Order: sequence, then structure tokens, then C-alpha cells
Amino acid sequence: MSETPLPARGQPVVLRGGIVLTMDDAHTVLPRGDVLVVDGTIADVGVDLSVPDGTFEIDATGGIIMPGMVDTHRHMWQTAMRAYGADWTLTQYFVWYYLQHGAKFRPEDVAAGNLISALDAVESGVTTSVDWSHGLRTLDHGEAAYEALATSPGRFVLAYGNLAQSPWEWTADPAIQDLLVRSRDDSRMFGTQIAFDVPNQDEQFPELAAYRVAEELGLPVTTHAGVWGATNDWGIKNAYAAGVMKEGYTYVHAASLSAESYQKIAATGGNVSLATESEDTCGQGYPPVHQLRRYGIPASLSVDTSVWFSADLFSAMRATVNADRALEHYLAHLKEPAETVTHVKLRAEEVVEMATRGGAKAIGKDHLIGSLEKGKLGDVVLLKNEHSATWAPLINPWGQIVYQAQRGDVHTVLVGGEIVKSEARLVAGDLAGVKTKLEDTVSYLEREVGDDWIAGQHPEIPEFEVLYNPYQYKKGE
Repeated sequence: MSETPLPARGQPVVLRGGIVLTMDDAHTVLPRGDVLVVDGTIADVGVDLSVPDGTFEIDATGGIIMPGMVDTHRHMWQTAMRAYGADWTLTQYFVWYYLQHGAKFRPEDVAAGNLISALDAVESGVTTSVDWSHGLRTLDHGEAAYEALATSPGRFVLAYGNLAQSPWEWTADPAIQDLLVRSRDDSRMFGTQIAFDVPNQDEQFPELAAYRVAEELGLPVTTHAGVWGATNDWGIKNAYAAGVMKEGYTYVHAASLSAESYQKIAATGGNVSLATESEDTCGQGYPPVHQLRRYGIPASLSVDTSVWFSADLFSAMRATVNADRALEHYLAHLKEPAETVTHVKLRAEEVVEMATRGGAKAIGKDHLIGSLEKGKLGDVVLLKNEHSATWAPLINPWGQIVYQAQRGDVHTVLVGGEIVKSEARLVAGDLAGVKTKLEDTVSYLEREVGDDWIAGQHPEIPEFEVLYNPYQYKKGE
């Protein structure tokens, strides 16, 4: 197979003749448009653009040009055990990951998970990812996670966390604070957050100290809120009373909160990161799109963890639309008298917004990414697949992205004008080298876990009763 032709470093790039979804404020769509990237930024968006001499041209005919997607909550380190927990409940995740497997990860294993997850992200058109890295049990783990992100293709926000220690303890460590500042100020990174939860109903609110550190360092907080049986209204109540719910803070899942808690998130400028595949299967609560709509809370999308779920935002978009529409129909059918939904509330266009501009707003980078507008960073994705019957005819770009597209349809990905995927193949990073690191990690974990390695993948199935069916079909009658 011949190598994919690529532009020289710094060479201008133009994508020509595709359906351009700008994701600007008006959601402008160009049925046959061009996007020009020069010196790492978007120089122009329009039709039949004039370009500098020597510009590298990409034929986008028959495809969709869109902004790079933004994932606001991905436990990247856990990708080292991809699909291991496909049949888990949230309880099993807590046991296996927090107390068993996760406790055995070495710094190099965290790094291996981050490295493969980073490649996984850009391959699927996710150009910016928030690494919700709650497995950083030691400073060495934190350094390994940070360096893996800083040297990977794509943009990454390190959301630093430590599930093995209370947040008021690890955030007080001067060495941890130094790492947070270094990663915040590192030009190779796209930001830093502090990641912790408030799981206990403690009136003393010891987590307040961690919030104060975030304020002192000028870092946003991201927290799992509204997770059934784990984090509930208590954490929101305490944080609001203490005045530490700030604009730009992210509340992950937010699936089992009271009306009062949703109102507090909305009133303080918070946003919610939906991980709908996770909420669908884990039991955090019903995916809360309907609640966010009701209270006017901005939403973004996330993968959550590839130890369980899909590693792309196409799956997240599809799951989000399906969950909201299923609930809408179900509630209508339960009414007395029963009703029929004739016009659904959540549209495909809206979840594409969540996957792009919504994510950019959530991490405070809307001025740089999330839409194809002149002056923004050149993070651009071309969806196109000439070899797939699914791409003919191409009529409704929103519906195509949400219900038809998949990672194999990601033809080209630019990050800051540099091509990291071309003609459906990764052309950045060291995939072979990362696979070697993963082989070492998986072999190590399998040895450490021992006999429970297989058992962890196949939890016991609870007994269930099959109801007697009086309607029987007998062959020959």
C-alpha cells in the first residue's frame, strides 16, 4: 500500500467542495463549501475560495466538513483494559476498578492507557479530550499521565484526580499543586482541571478545601454528580451554600438530582457532561437531557470509559438522541388518556452541537475551537467514505452524522492545521509502539489479578423468572 501523501509542515491546507457545517451561532451550512487553514488557524470559510500558491488540497466532494469534536469526560487510563467490563454494573466497576484492577496500575500502565486513548480519540474525529484521570494514586502516576498526553497527537485537558485518597488531602500536596500548575502552563496541553467527587453526607464538607485549591490555582472543577448511590444532592447543597459552585464547572452525568440541584447548577453557570451510553447501562439515573432542557443547562458529550463503552462520539450522539426520544414517547404513552408524540423535541442538529461547540464551551475554549470560523484553531474533520454504500445519497448532514456515520467514515482530521488522519488512516503518533506498551500492561495486570482475570469479565447472572405464557404454539396444529 502506497503511503498517504501529506502536506509539508506549515503548508496551508484547503478542504474543497464538501458540505460545511460551520457550527457558528447561526449553524450556517454551506452545501458545497471550502475551509482554508493557514499557520494552524482557519483563514477562511466559503465557496470557491482563493488560496495561497502551494496550498495542499483535499477533495471533500461527497463528504461533510465539520469542527473537531470535543469529549469532556474520558477516563483515558482505563482504555488499557478496553471492553473488559462490557457486562458490568456500576457496583462491579467500583469493586473491580477501585479496589482490584485499578489499584494495581503502575505509572507506565496509566501512560499506556492514555497513549492508546489519545490515538483512539483523534482517529474518531475527537480533536480535544478531557482526561478525567482519577487513577493518579501517586505523583509518579500523575507525571506519567501528564507526559503521555503532552506527547500525543490531539489536544488534551488533564483533569487530575486520585480515587485512592480524599480530595482535601491530595490537593494540599505541594508537589501535586506544582504538577497542576506545570500542566496548566504547558503549551503542549490545552488546560488543566481538578477532578474529584463529593460522595459522603458530611455536614463538615471537608471537600471545601479542594474547592479552595481550585480557586487559588485558577482551575475549573469537574465532578461526578447525580450518580445513583454514589453522589447526590448533598454535594450540590454543600457546594452551593459555601459559594464554590463557579461558572464553567462541569457536573458529569447529573442523572439523579433534584429540581433544586439542577436549578443551582443553572444559576451558577455550570454545565453537564452527558455520557449517555454509561447512564443507559450503569444505573446513574436516566440520561438527563430532558432535565437539562427544562432548566436551561448547557450540555456536552463524553465517552466515559472504554473499559465498557464505545470510544467515539458518534455512539454518544446516537445514544443521546435515542434515550431522550424513548423517554418522550414512553411518558406520553403512560398518560391518561394515552398520548402520541408527533414532533420530537431533541433534534440531530442539537447533539452535533453538543459534540462540538457544546464541548468547547464546557472547557472554556469556545473562542478557539468548536466551530469553523475565521481565526479559530484549525481543528477540522472531514467525514467521507467513497467505498461505503451508507454514504449515498448524502441528503441531511445532521442525520448522516448522528445515525449513519462511524469512525471508519472519518477520512481526514486536522489538529492545528496538522493532518493526524488522512484517507481513513492514522498518520500521527506511534501506534505500533503504543501497542507494545499495552501488551506489557495487559500481561502484567493478568498476572497480578490471577484467577480473577476471567471472572472479572463474566460477572454472575442473577436468576430470573420466565412468566408462564398461556398462548402456546404446537407444531402441526
